[in-house]
Amino acid sequence: MSEFGVYVHVPFCAHRCDYCAFATYADRDHLMDDYVAAVRQELAAYADSTPAATSVFFGGGTPSRLSATQLLSILEVINRVEDAEVTVECNPEDASVERLSAYRDGGVNRMSFGIQSTRPAVLADLGRRHGVLAHGAVARAVTEAGFSTWNMDLIIGSRAETLEDVAETLDDILGLTTPPPHISCYALTPEPATPLGRDPARHPDEDATADAYDLVGATLEAAGYLWEEISNWARPGHECRHNHLYWEQGDYLGVGSAAHSHRAGHRWWNVRTPDRYVAMVREGRRPLGGEEHLDESTRRFERDSLALRTTTGVPLEAFESIDEIAHLITVHDGVVTLAPAGRLLANQVIVRLNGSR
Repeated sequence: MSEFGVYVHVPFCAHRCDYCAFATYADRDHLMDDYVAAVRQELAAYADSTPAATSVFFGGGTPSRLSATQLLSILEVINRVEDAEVTVECNPEDASVERLSAYRDGGVNRMSFGIQSTRPAVLADLGRRHGVLAHGAVARAVTEAGFSTWNMDLIIGSRAETLEDVAETLDDILGLTTPPPHISCYALTPEPATPLGRDPARHPDEDATADAYDLVGATLEAAGYLWEEISNWARPGHECRHNHLYWEQGDYLGVGSAAHSHRAGHRWWNVRTPDRYVAMVREGRRPLGGEEHLDESTRRFERDSLALRTTTGVPLEAFESIDEIAHLITVHDGVVTLAPAGRLLANQVIVRLNGSR
């Protein structure tokens, strides 16, 4: 069976975090009903031209900003295979047993929670509002609701975070009675238009971030998690099926404002704001924001760039020379993968690929 994904963008948030540059809004809750109706209408327009989804991912924004009923009304009109993976991103403060049980009963079988840290100073610096005990409450709720596979996201690089803070966060999460079987860890990035980006004094220290990343990788791998992509570790059998579509240049449909789609080298994306998106769909217009068709050389370079970020790696012949990057890679049976020291420096390896631009 060919893999095919559906991504649903939910642009609503209760509060915009200091580092966030995504297409999210804390002042558009009044659009929720109309937005849900528009997403359902957009999905109906694609019903005859897309295969059944093998994975569905509700991202944002904050999907749990919608009521469970609203979210599930979108899921119910997505044609999907019987064993499709269905993931919903959820804020820790929204993770009640009641909500999670409703998701589970409605067909959701995988959850994702943005914990980021368990240290109060770090959460405050990131602009996160959940408490330091959220990881425990989330683990209890998701287990009681019957989910066997789920993930927690972490962020490293805050100026308020020490290496000891990172170690304590990992201890807190791995010490749970039911720790998450999948953990993502992202390096904090100061995007220009964000409060974080506008304050150079808060920008991450690259060396400190690298030390934190090394600690995360070593700790998770010692605990039985397998590295699968620069920012992702999972216990066997708990890899995110939908993520692999992105990493393996697969096909997927994105619905909702700002959502991106890809089919066989054709990439397109919807208009960014939910107001404009709702208006266009309501008028029977395609909410297209832009598109591009990738030529074969661009597709090949993107394929290799993505594969290099994962355990798949790329053939040695994809490089003209590896002399300048030998310390960042591992070569085994003619396949190049990133060494642990090269994971945060992946771009230095990617620019050495044949066809890099």
